[in-house]
Amino acid sequence: MNYKYLVGPIVSRRLGISLGIDPIPLKTCSFDCLYCEVTKTNNKTIQRKEYFNADEIIKELKNYLSENKKPDFITFSGSGEPTLNSGLGYMIDEIKKITDTPVAVITNSSLISDKQVRKELAKADLVIPSLDAVSENLFKKIDLPHKDLKINDIIEGLIKFRKEYTGKIWLEIMVLKGFNDTKEEFLKFKEIIKKINPDKVQLNTLDRAPAYDIAQKADEKKLNSLKEILETNNLEII
Repeated sequence: MNYKYLVGPIVSRRLGISLGIDPIPLKTCSFDCLYCEVTKTNNKTIQRKEYFNADEIIKELKNYLSENKKPDFITFSGSGEPTLNSGLGYMIDEIKKITDTPVAVITNSSLISDKQVRKELAKADLVIPSLDAVSENLFKKIDLPHKDLKINDIIEGLIKFRKEYTGKIWLEIMVLKGFNDTKEEFLKFKEIIKKINPDKVQLNTLDRAPAYDIAQKADEKKLNSLKEILETNNLEII
């Protein structure tokens, strides 16, 4: 059967057998990240609405689960920023009614300063937010965010979310050669990570072709040197 909103299941480096839910049209996002492995953003927005009908997504998921082996995770991610779908919290609630499979949300963190978004994310078992820079100039260069987004608001939202949320947070940093791979930026990361207090920090870099050729992969030696700067025992290199 061909599914409109489901992706996979795929074997994920982090989540095992992960069944994806894609609740956003290609490529509707609040960022236009240099490193995006989907494509360049053609609808940059921070407007939350029900881009795809939540009940249709849940109906499709029910059909899948009735016919297939249970995955390790049901994961909201996909072709854009999943928190832009205003039905996110409702969908997580509905998933909890039909399966005990844990729910993960992979988010670029852009809307986490919004109290309602944090409330909806808190329904998930695992949230994987990204934070690619803590300096405003690097944030703009790497993530090419919507004009109304500021990195300090996002950081404060992540700190608030940690205080409100009892589930797991795996904070992801996408490291790009020549951009956010400096000792200076990672010393700033170190202080911010202490405040966010995630359960895990994951250093990542490019795995597939990026949206913009200027984005280049960081090598293993560089990732290991940045890991040492952060001085945390809950960090892994993806």
